[in-house]
Amino acid sequence: MKNQTKIITTLVVVAIVIIAIIAVIMLKDKKENNSKLGEISSSEDLVNLVEKIYAEEEVRLPNVETNVIDVTDNNMVKSFTGLENGDDLEYLVVSEPMMSSQAYSFVIAKVKNGTNANEIAKTMSENVDQRKWICVTAEKLYATNSGDIVCLVMSTEDWAKPVYDAFKNLAGSVGKEYEKTAEEGELPDELYSPDMMQ
Repeated sequence: MKNQTKIITTLVVVAIVIIAIIAVIMLKDKKENNSKLGEISSSEDLVNLVEKIYAEEEVRLPNVETNVIDVTDNNMVKSFTGLENGDDLEYLVVSEPMMSSQAYSFVIAKVKNGTNANEIAKTMSENVDQRKWICVTAEKLYATNSGDIVCLVMSTEDWAKPVYDAFKNLAGSVGKEYEKTAEEGELPDELYSPDMMQ
């Protein structure tokens, strides 16, 4: 009887140790899976991340302004991300030029728990307007995610690619990547005038 009790106790202890080891491994994997971007627990953390990305890749960007966007403002969310609303977003930060004649937009968002960040990156890449500046077009668009952080940047190749690569370098690992090249289109009628042909 004592032997049986000893065996059962030993098995219980071994089972607890195995469960503890598995839990530690899973937590470690989860942290690594969340990328090396650090803990993002506020919109200010996202602003700091944007600054880190800019510091990582010394690229000559236009004079940009980085702003926190209210995720409950559906019009603003759609304008910057192409998403119909911000229901799946916890925080949203956008970095764009002060002059609207320069096609450059860098969007960083943290999605809510349980949201598929890669699906959000895909939806953003498919729906955001690369011609939103009317008179200029963002020729290249790149989007991906690292853990629960989504990144989208669109501009000329010279501006967009270094910023996108800097995000990936900081993140360490990313999900599926999306890339788009805008097709050259004609100017809208309201921007056409005979003077432009001279």
